[in-house]
Amino acid sequence: MPDDPDGPILDEEGFLPADTPPAWGTETREVRLARLLRKSRELPPVAGVYLMKDCKGIVQYVGKAAKLPDRVSSYFVPSADLGFKKQPLLDVVHDFDTLCCEGEWEALLAENRLIKDIKPKFNVRLTDDKSFPYLVVTQREDFPRIFITRNPADPAIKGAKLFGPFTAVGALREAVQLLQRVFKFRTCSLDIIEGNPKNIYFRPCILYNIGQCTAPCAGKIASGPYREDVDRFTRFLDSKRSAMLREMTEEMRQAATDLKFEKAAALRDQIKAIQKLDQRAKASDRWQPETEISYADAEKGVRTLQKLLELDQPIRVIEGIDIAHLQGGETVGSKVSFVDGRPFKEEYRRFRIRSVEGGNDDYASIREVVSRRYREAGKGEELYPDVILVDGGLGQLHAALEVFDTLAIKPPMVISLAKKEELIYVQAMTEPFRLARENAALRLCQAIRDEAHRFAQHYHHVLRRKKTLGE
Repeated sequence: MPDDPDGPILDEEGFLPADTPPAWGTETREVRLARLLRKSRELPPVAGVYLMKDCKGIVQYVGKAAKLPDRVSSYFVPSADLGFKKQPLLDVVHDFDTLCCEGEWEALLAENRLIKDIKPKFNVRLTDDKSFPYLVVTQREDFPRIFITRNPADPAIKGAKLFGPFTAVGALREAVQLLQRVFKFRTCSLDIIEGNPKNIYFRPCILYNIGQCTAPCAGKIASGPYREDVDRFTRFLDSKRSAMLREMTEEMRQAATDLKFEKAAALRDQIKAIQKLDQRAKASDRWQPETEISYADAEKGVRTLQKLLELDQPIRVIEGIDIAHLQGGETVGSKVSFVDGRPFKEEYRRFRIRSVEGGNDDYASIREVVSRRYREAGKGEELYPDVILVDGGLGQLHAALEVFDTLAIKPPMVISLAKKEELIYVQAMTEPFRLARENAALRLCQAIRDEAHRFAQHYHHVLRRKKTLGE
């Protein structure tokens, strides 16, 4: 079941905007492409993401641009050659939307997120599970490690400080190697315990000999001074780094003056690598939620949730339902699927709400989503998930149960998770569960609820940000 198409956005008086494209079939191919060319050349000259849509409003292709008018207009010039895979896109594109970004790095992250969520027909890149890397500074070791990872949810680095995701991967690796010469942190995976008498007999690696590590593995430095070096490094990452860049720039100019061009070129590349450390987002921005969910906690959460709900069979599949809207309008619903506590993105679905005309009625929206999603299961034509999780309190749970009461076959378990109080309401129970914040079952439910909310809100909010912010 594909995403429901997005219809045109009405203005405050309920009329179509002035730039609404003509109905499909009323233009020749040449006239349509000329119209899109004119529209693309009027875009703001900034970095961003563009979404090519067909006549039904379904996104067919997502791309990024360093400068939107230059990139988007290149699709619609008469001499455009998109290659044999993308050339047919010109036969179906009817309109496009754009999202202005802070820079190319944010455009990369937005493109990656939208392609993974929407799965447009003409996109072949970024549809896999690859992600942008993070920089990790461990905290639960006597001598913290600093390294690059694409799996920030690894239980082995629980509690670590995360920086990123970074979009310039090569520059990140070069910057870490350069900064290791300054702050002399370790990047190895050794389990080093301070005070271990065997440390003094350990032979340090070559990084100690070339002055890039202080060799805590061989007892060459105490944990106090070592942590001070690591703290200075983390503060450096959060700062503007202007003093260091000024010194390196002056050194580069002096090297060029002295005709030491190889040294000047190396310094130039190092300056660019350090500058690109700013090309990153925050993990809290949830650009890559599939990499940030702790699988170890999720597996424990599945077992804890089964015990909490007193289910006889192990929980394998959990589906989360959420509703999102902007200022009471353009309401959409989402359904996310988790298998063994892990997101299963192939079964994510969005629903454009049809039964709620204007205003904001979460209960009616939930009834519509539940009815459309589970009508086949209610007839016995497919299996229910083991648990259905609705975002909201007792009212939202009752709205879902009203639909299930009309179906011939009932689901095994329906629960809801209320915001703020974080109470878990369960079908046929009058009192909710109030769990500790660190309870594994609660954390799993929160992860599913948050993912359903993100999936409902992200694309919906992206395409309508201009309307809300007046852009």
